[in-house]
Amino acid sequence: MTVTSDPGDRGHLAARARLLADPGPARTGRERRAALARLTDDWLTGLYRAAGAPAGTALVAVGGYGRGALSPRSDLDVLLLHDGPLAAEVAERIWYPVWDSGVALDHAVRTPDGARKVAAADLRAGLGLLDARHLAGDARLTADLRTRVLADWRAAAPDRLPELRALGRARAERHGELSFLLEPDLKEARGGLRDLVALDAVAASWLADAPRDGLDAAATTLADVRDALHLTTGRATDRLTLQDQDQVAERLGLPDADALLRQVYRAARTVAYASDVTWRAVDRVLAARTRRGRPFRMTRRAAPAERRPLAEGVVEQDGEAVLARAARPAADPVLPLRAAAAAAQAGLPVGHATVRRLAAETGPLPVPWPDEARDRLVGLLGAGEACLPVWEALDAEGLIGRLLPDWEQVRCRPQRNAVHRWTVDRHLIETAVRAAALTRRTGRPDLLLVAALLHDLGKGRPGDHSETGELIVRELAVRMGFDKPDTDTLALLVRHHLTLVDTATRRDPDDPATADLIAGIVGNRTHLELLHALTEADATATGPAAWSAWRASLVDQLVARTAARLTGSPPAAGGGPGDDAPGADGPTVEQERLAVEAARTGGPALALRAELAADGTESVGVELTLAVPDRPGLLGTVAGVLALHRLTVRKAGLRELDPVGTGPVLLLGWTVAAEYGDVPEAARLRADLRRALDGSLDVTRRLAERDAAAPRRPGIRTPPPVVAVAPGTASRSATVLEVRAHDAPGLLHRIGRALDTAGVRVRTAHVSTLGAEAVDAFYLTAEDGRPLAPERAQQVARAVQDALGTG
Repeated sequence: MTVTSDPGDRGHLAARARLLADPGPARTGRERRAALARLTDDWLTGLYRAAGAPAGTALVAVGGYGRGALSPRSDLDVLLLHDGPLAAEVAERIWYPVWDSGVALDHAVRTPDGARKVAAADLRAGLGLLDARHLAGDARLTADLRTRVLADWRAAAPDRLPELRALGRARAERHGELSFLLEPDLKEARGGLRDLVALDAVAASWLADAPRDGLDAAATTLADVRDALHLTTGRATDRLTLQDQDQVAERLGLPDADALLRQVYRAARTVAYASDVTWRAVDRVLAARTRRGRPFRMTRRAAPAERRPLAEGVVEQDGEAVLARAARPAADPVLPLRAAAAAAQAGLPVGHATVRRLAAETGPLPVPWPDEARDRLVGLLGAGEACLPVWEALDAEGLIGRLLPDWEQVRCRPQRNAVHRWTVDRHLIETAVRAAALTRRTGRPDLLLVAALLHDLGKGRPGDHSETGELIVRELAVRMGFDKPDTDTLALLVRHHLTLVDTATRRDPDDPATADLIAGIVGNRTHLELLHALTEADATATGPAAWSAWRASLVDQLVARTAARLTGSPPAAGGGPGDDAPGADGPTVEQERLAVEAARTGGPALALRAELAADGTESVGVELTLAVPDRPGLLGTVAGVLALHRLTVRKAGLRELDPVGTGPVLLLGWTVAAEYGDVPEAARLRADLRRALDGSLDVTRRLAERDAAAPRRPGIRTPPPVVAVAPGTASRSATVLEVRAHDAPGLLHRIGRALDTAGVRVRTAHVSTLGAEAVDAFYLTAEDGRPLAPERAQQVARAVQDALGTG
């Protein structure tokens, strides 16, 4: 059959061309898409009438056209619906003029029952029918189909939504993340237009809805860019290629292609975050339905979800970290970081409502930051991969920008270099994730993680980003409360984060001057260890082309030669133990009093008091001073009692005294903090210590029972513990055992038990918890008070390693 175009078709094409060529504000963006849809509606309605369609038929727009918004090169998705016999010629009289016009057409002719069967069998077709919109003919036929399709969708939602989510994940695997690609697919990549359709489909199921703040604006941005891309290329393409970006930016009135990409990235992140929140809500609803073991009923009242404490003011509920009922964000500026760190360390996301409330109610952190805020930031970064969704949630609500004033300058900033996989801001957090796996290589994991997060902040300002970044990090480190030595270390790491790899690949590694150059820059072994780990984290976070076995070997060789040059140089502050590190100062009056009391009574003497910040205004923990007559198993027992009371040891020192000449007394000076709630009273701690020491309280068994009863959380992957015997130069009178591990309840108890079982004496100890990482040094002697023999020292190290497992 031949159907020729008539003047009406040519009139439509002329009107369409005028609409797309009109640069006026009423003919751009959303307005133009709506106007183009109305123009097309009128055209197709005319074709339907001219075709002589009989009663009992309807012309229906579906898919994107059904939503009433057409991009310049969008397909027309149209369904000819009929409930009785229909001659093929009727449909052809409608389709042929569209084909002749050159406009892409996706069409179908179906009965209502046939359309419903296709929707049930084909998810994509079903999604298109959710947006069915009447164009011409029998409106009741369209309305009935739409009603039945929506009812079918809601009834089948528990089965169809997982299928829809799987499609989205498959698209993300094929097309990547729209937020980070230099040549993104605006429709198919994660965070693109397809995900917006999926969110609408979830909303239509009535099981969940997306957070709507910013979502409409993000959808408009992506659609506007797609329109400009269609008009620039003259093709129905969704890939924003490099050669088209400048023209697309100009058409949208943007200064350059980078500004265009930043707009696209911001919109895509809004969509991706809304998708994450929505799918978690769907998972909760479906999980609840599975637990009940009965068909889902929208009106059924669910039982209150169990809430389990994670940290002060933070609980776990329905697989998310949320605020406790007693939490008061307005009075607790550290709460966002505490909630984020607790969530990441537990391998949980932060609830959307929680993040929104934190953003709305929490005030700014004081400057300098409280110690807890810095500690919680390190704990968040140290969670590795589990940090990413938590960080994205905080970033989506603007909380990261409040913490780090320069963050907005690098947020969504593209890196036009094929080596880089990520935008600047995502590269920074990815570097911190990689650094979290390298924390066992340095005694200052906190500085490594913070330097990883900040090392490229200079890319948000003009000039050499390493030099600019050094200035930024000096200001920021002071704001965050780091002291001057640590601030200098962070500034050095940021200034020279490219120095190792540049020197290793461009200078002669065998020339002594090369190692001398690096030694002059770093100054000590601690800085060298930190710079080495930061270099590897930065390169592996950049992309596969930035790091290879060859580059790694060159850097390793340079570091080894530099370390040899630095042998004998004094350790940096916090860089490692020495003979005078723990307990160099004499005991205080209070410590002497407790030691005398313990020696005379034969039992534990204990005191608790708040430990204040340097300015004397802020409590940063509780100082626990304990004196106990020396006896086997003491360290593990005391640590176990603290773990039973859910006290976290932030720092600790241990040493021997003989205050009255009757025998040694162990003096423990520890700073502890409650995981949540209040620190128990001294009398209660003393009573449990007495019971543990006389054997009436089995600490190990009680801890094991509590762990067995605790709910199993997904947890996070952490680097395995490292237990090593320090070089003989670390101490002249003891063997120094260094332990680096991820902090966990009962960690010090397990170490103490292993040392007690090994039959060695702990003369002194230096325990630090930096974020979520434990960096400990134990000064050990044999029963005769001498250092351990080398073979014996290695046996003890293996025993402690076995007690800690693999992390």
